[in-house]
Amino acid sequence: MASHSTPNSLQARTGLLQQPMAVWAVAFACIISFMGLGLVDPILPAIAKQLDASPAQVSLLFTSYNLVTGIAMLITGFVSSRIGIKWTLISGIFLIIVFAVLAGTANSIGGIVWLRGGWGLGNALFIATALSAIVGLSTSGTARAIILYEAALGLGISVGPLLGGELGTLSWRGPFFGVGALMTVGLLSVFVLLPKIEKPKQKSSLLDPFRALAYPGLLTLGITAFLYNFGFFTLMAYSPFVLDLSERQLGYVFFGWGLMLAITSVFVAPRLQRRFGSIGSMCAVLTLFAIDLVLMGVFSDSQAAVITAIILAGVFLGINNTLITTAVMQSAPVERSVASASYSFVRFLGGAAAPWLAGKLAEWYNAQVPFYFGGAMVLLGVACVWLRRRHLAGIDTGGHH
Repeated sequence: MASHSTPNSLQARTGLLQQPMAVWAVAFACIISFMGLGLVDPILPAIAKQLDASPAQVSLLFTSYNLVTGIAMLITGFVSSRIGIKWTLISGIFLIIVFAVLAGTANSIGGIVWLRGGWGLGNALFIATALSAIVGLSTSGTARAIILYEAALGLGISVGPLLGGELGTLSWRGPFFGVGALMTVGLLSVFVLLPKIEKPKQKSSLLDPFRALAYPGLLTLGITAFLYNFGFFTLMAYSPFVLDLSERQLGYVFFGWGLMLAITSVFVAPRLQRRFGSIGSMCAVLTLFAIDLVLMGVFSDSQAAVITAIILAGVFLGINNTLITTAVMQSAPVERSVASASYSFVRFLGGAAAPWLAGKLAEWYNAQVPFYFGGAMVLLGVACVWLRRRHLAGIDTGGHH
């Protein structure tokens, strides 16, 4: 087509959408995988009520999932370099299906927490490999491939709560079975559409992700994500408990949040990065997210204020997700999958501690404190980026520091 005469923005969009079928297969599986994260959100209060559990106990659903995902990230490169990208993706999806369905049959909060851990193992194998598969198979360059990945993430996270809210009105078990059914479709699409990808000539060592953290740029981004995840998972795992809404209503709130996340990650983040650079943009949106969390604490008694703040948080998190994921890929001269695994290992440890701690802070103090604490941790993340910005000097030009 006559793309030479189209405006730059349209050229970028055209390049983004002209992908091989294999990329779309992985992106589709990503959408469904990320639906699993938001699908559970609207049913947290219902699980607490029906299984007689506290918010801190129910938040362990996120803690076990994130802890196992983070630790398992360390083995993803080791596994995929031996059995190949396709079979690593299929293994990850298969584990998600099995543990999601088993979680739907559990009768105790402890049982669900353990099964979510198994789900996290599948999640790690899938996420780390999916990102490197999309970037590797894409015909439009690393930056646009990451935008496509973030779009899949945003779409999954936004549709997940809607579906979770609807299935949750039938039973809290519904969303777990829903994930199992959808991931089965994802597994079939990857199996049929993804070609056999050559294994790397050099097999990954289990120590590679640790070695990659020796690069100060990658370590800086990992610590930053570790810190802002305290804010992110306070929002995801704790805010449903202060809203006092039905499963369906919670589904709509988090759909609004996810929709903002999806739109800004694709359309706003690249523009901000070009205009102000990654570091300035990241610091600005994370500061706004921290302020947003503090306001949620201040107005935690107002349903309308908390709902507005949750949806607004999607704007800041969508922009930040794309900026930081793109930066990770440019921050160290290592394989993309290794960079992704080592960064995710550090990041998910924050995601493991945050949900449980938010519930406990509410028990120990009051409903406002988890939001204030989350906001403070996000501001520490901003300080980390800003104070160590010299280590990130090359991320907008493709250089490593």
